Amino acid sequence: MDRPDIPVVSVFGANDPAEGDEAYQQARAAGRELARLGYAVANGGYAGTMEASFRGAKEAGGATIGVICTLWKSPANRYTDRVIKTRDLFDRARTLVELGSAGYVVLPGATGTLVELALVWELTCKRLMARRPIVCLGHFWDGLIAAMSQARPGCEHFIAVVDSPAELPRHFAARGGL
Repeated sequence: MDRPDIPVVSVFGANDPAEGDEAYQQARAAGRELARLGYAVANGGYAGTMEASFRGAKEAGGATIGVICTLWKSPANRYTDRVIKTRDLFDRARTLVELGSAGYVVLPGATGTLVELALVWELTCKRLMARRPIVCLGHFWDGLIAAMSQARPGCEHFIAVVDSPAELPRHFAARGGL
């Protein structure tokens, strides 16, 4: 994946879901939909929803970029086309944010996913980067979005929430395929 002309969507999600889990299947469908729309998919490159979104992207003929951290000795998952190695979690989060030239899809996750969501949301709210779609898949983050809109009214307008990967084209225009 060395084509800078392909826009990238960074997908944030959990390491835990396994192939038979609903979260895995939803991430796989999201990766497939993003690739079908003509986007490369970037994520943390490991297991769970990261593997699933890459798998879906590859099934649709898409390209993948895994951003892994040298703190762990684990290799990137088998669906990774290009690996970017970072020295720590801060560098990894920054790299994923920078790669998301076309936007972000946020899946259910834990503290790592929360950090990634918070970073892109804050940079967007403060206008420290160009506005791009930030799309939460499912309603996992609804409570957080509501709490933050209480603390900073209006910030919720920077995030979209969709029920399924089939709704991603409302936020990411088709790019003509890869």
